[in-house]
Parts: sequence; structure tokens; C-alpha cells
Amino acid sequence: MARKRKELPVLEGVEIIDVAAEGNAVARVDDMVVFVPFGAPGDVVDVKIDKKKRSYAQGHITKIVKPGEVRVEPFCSHFTVCGGCRWQHLPYEFQLRAKRQQVVDALDRIGHVAHPEVAPTLGSKNIREYRNKMEYTFSNKCWLTFEQLKSGEEFPDRDAAGFHIPGAFDKVLDIDRCHLQDDFSNRIRKFVKQWGKEHSLPFYDLRLNEGFLRTMMVRMASTGEIMVLMSFGEDRPEDIAALMQAVKDEFPEITSLLYVINTKANDTIGDLPVITFAGKDYIEEEMEGLKFRVGPKSFYQTNSRQAYELYKVARDFAGLTGEELVYDLYTGTGTIANFVSRWARKVVGIEYVPEAIEDAKVNAQVNGLDNTLFYAGDMKDVLNAEFIERHGQPDVMIVDPPRAGMHGDVVDVILEAEPERIVYVSCNPATQARDLALLDAKYTITAVQPVDMFPHTQHVENVVRLELKPLQERGGVGASAQASEEL
Repeated sequence: MARKRKELPVLEGVEIIDVAAEGNAVARVDDMVVFVPFGAPGDVVDVKIDKKKRSYAQGHITKIVKPGEVRVEPFCSHFTVCGGCRWQHLPYEFQLRAKRQQVVDALDRIGHVAHPEVAPTLGSKNIREYRNKMEYTFSNKCWLTFEQLKSGEEFPDRDAAGFHIPGAFDKVLDIDRCHLQDDFSNRIRKFVKQWGKEHSLPFYDLRLNEGFLRTMMVRMASTGEIMVLMSFGEDRPEDIAALMQAVKDEFPEITSLLYVINTKANDTIGDLPVITFAGKDYIEEEMEGLKFRVGPKSFYQTNSRQAYELYKVARDFAGLTGEELVYDLYTGTGTIANFVSRWARKVVGIEYVPEAIEDAKVNAQVNGLDNTLFYAGDMKDVLNAEFIERHGQPDVMIVDPPRAGMHGDVVDVILEAEPERIVYVSCNPATQARDLALLDAKYTITAVQPVDMFPHTQHVENVVRLELKPLQERGGVGASAQASEEL
């Protein structure tokens, strides 16, 4: 007979004292730290404990007894359910201070490195409708909220167009209005959903991996160009043509209308051919007169205007005079490399994804840049002593790795190369701090600038400038891969 699971308690009258890096709020009950989502400092709440460990617990708010003075009214009807924008209930200035504190805590508690005062977080001018890319999922079984289930009402129409519920691949919340992208995105999502229902097109079944309407991506460039990519789970030429023509007629402002047929068990399209139904197969972003072509598979920072501010910080930290050889590691589609190239003698970019490197080369060609070189391959394999001997010792390195940070072998090569300056751009202050501890053997942190790319979320980008220590202060080299993988 299975042992009955012990019912965990409801803690009444708990005061929220802070917010944490993962987006949760923090309370303390006796000697136990309690993490809860969607709390605001100063709130007095009742908390149902969901998981309990020796020194901490996780729970959820069942009742706000008294809202804290800092709490504001969320602007989205889907707040707390869709999983995005977890800090809508916090004032934007508070969010910026909390993100700066995340960076400070990571440098002090994880990196244990000396650093100058961390600058205030550079806020985003647009705090709504700031994303240039949104991806929606069509599902034949929409997620029913707790309130809907509790109502006892029948819901025979379960077709949905919206977002996956966090941690649940087969659960999609039907979205009425999302505030993250221009309202065009809401209008076209609703149009396609309605068209599908009116023409009896089957919405995708995420468990059975079957159905016609599967996903939709909307990209909106700061130049005004718009890309819409439909993904179909079945190859039905007549239905595809009819739907795509209907979208083209209803939304003539679309400059790139594409589709892909995806019968795989996952939503990735990197290995699938994309078909252009109307317009171009790319859209263009622009920064300081430079044009950047963005295709359906391209990576581009999802907050275009704030990306410009981020890249300006990186360029300023690089301290370029026009004479430097710059290595841009994890260059992606070469946006930073091409952006700084007019202030450098030469820029060498390295990126794991071959398609991204091809985009980088195209962008350099489109802008008439002849001082950039791009190479594809795993960073720890490409960036080695032989590569540096062939291309020259860099004066400046700009690194912008994925959330996992840099491999220990890459850190070792950077330490061996000894560029005068390193500009480290990161979307994860924790792994950045770990890497900075490894670089501390030869480098001093001289500037730290957090940048908010994603208002109303807990995420923060951080840019750090490092300068080579005097020869007598430099330590040895030998950061291991194991050390690089601790987080």
C-alpha cells in the first residue's frame, strides 16, 4: 500500500521581504527561507507550501492579506498564468534596481572578484511592445485555468493560439492580448485562428504530434518591415495556399510571408526548407546606417532599440581607436562584429552555427565592410593557439556566450592570448561571474553596466570591461573545463 503523502501547511500572515534572481519573491519564516512567485516586498500573504527542504521551501500565494506599498496593478489579463512578464506587479524603477542587485550579488557571492561600483541598470525606453519576435503555438486542447475548472462549465471548443505553459510541453494557453509586441501580432494571430476554425483546419495535437496548424512566428523590425512564418504539421497544398493568400490579402503590410512544413516531433525548423509565399525571404534591421538582414532562422536580439544601446555600451567599453585587431567570440550573425568594425582595423568573428556565419558574411557584404572575417565551429575547437598565430594576437576580445557561459578551454586560450581589453556581454550574471573569477588571474574588472533587455521579467544583460593586469600581477593559466561547468 502506497504511503500517503504528507500534506504541507498553509503559512498565514507571511511578509514578503525581497525578490530573488529567478523571479520569485522571498519571505523568511523562523529560520526557513520561502520562495514564492508573484509577491512584492511589503506584501503580507498566506502561502501554501508546495515543496519543503531542510533550509528552504517553495510555495504559492493563496491570499494577499495586505498588499505592499511597492505593488502595482498588472496590465495583462494573463498575468501569473502564461509564465511570462513575472514582474508586472513591480514598478519599473524597482525592477531596474533589483536587476542591478542581481549583478552585484553574482559578482560578490559567485565570482568573489573585486569590481568597481556597478552602474545603475540601463532601462528600456519601451517597456511594452518592445519585442521584435514572437512565437505562437496552435493547439487543439487549450489549457484550462484553475478558475475555469472550478466553475464546472463545459468547454467543448478547446482550440487555442498562444503560449506553452511553463514546464508543460503539451499545454497551451489561449491568448487574448499579449503586450510584448505591437498589436499587429495579436491581430494576425486571431485572424489565423479564426480562419482555421471557419475552414475546419485541424489545430495541432501536441501529444499525438498530428494536425495542420502548428506554430506561427512574427518578426517586426524597427525599420517597419514585417515577417510572418507559418509552420504546418501536414503537407496540404490547397489549404496552405488558401490560408497564406488570405493572410496576404488581410495584411498587405507584411514584407516577408513564409511557411514551412514540419512533420517532426519537435517545433525546430533549423533543418527544414523555408518557402517564400510572398515578398522577400528576410527583413532588415538598421543601426547607425548599417543594415542587418534577418532571416527566419537568424538570431537577432529581440529588443531592437535596446540592442542598439547594449552594443553602444560594448563598443564604448572596447575603447577602439581604429588600430585594433578585435576578436568577436560567439558572434552569432555578426551584429556586434559589423557594428564595431568601422572603429577597428580588423574584426574576426567565431560562431558555432554555420548558418549564422553565412548571415554575418552577407551583412558585412551588404554594408560594404571589408575588414571582417567570420569562422564557424565549436569555440573550444576553433579558438586555439594555431588560430591566433594565423590571425594575429587580438588587442580586444568581445565575448557574448550563451547562458551556460564559456567553456574552460576557451577561458584558457583567452588567458594565453592576453588581449589588452576584454568586453564580456552576458545574459546570465551567474555564469558570467564564474568566468570572471577564472579571468581574474590576469584581468581587472574596470567597468560594469547592466542593461535591461526584457522589462517586466527577471532577466538582465550585463556588460563588463576587463583590462590586462601589469605583468608582475598576472597569475598562471589553467582554468579547467570542470570549473567552467560548475554552474
